[in-house]
Amino acid sequence: MAFDVHQWERYDDVKYVNDVTSPMQKKLTISIDEAVYEALHRKIGRGRISRFLEDLARPYVIPADMDAAYQQMAQDEEREQAAMEWAEGLVGDVSDEPR
Repeated sequence: MAFDVHQWERYDDVKYVNDVTSPMQKKLTISIDEAVYEALHRKIGRGRISRFLEDLARPYVIPADMDAAYQQMAQDEEREQAAMEWAEGLVGDVSDEPR
């Protein structure tokens, strides 16, 4: 099975990238053994590999209390409103710039 970059991009797990409730997603390119690659596609399925690998790695690289802290911050409606107003204000600043 030959590796086709364009085929991989079509099947990338983009539903998590567009989920506004999740943190910003970054694309990562890794090299793995061909047998592992094929097994991931066979057992996990296209479009679900990114999430599978993230779920495996998360406990090793992100402390559990950090996830809880982010969730708590997101539930603070006053803080979220202030952040939204600040972000919207930035858009206004840019629109006043000469072109």
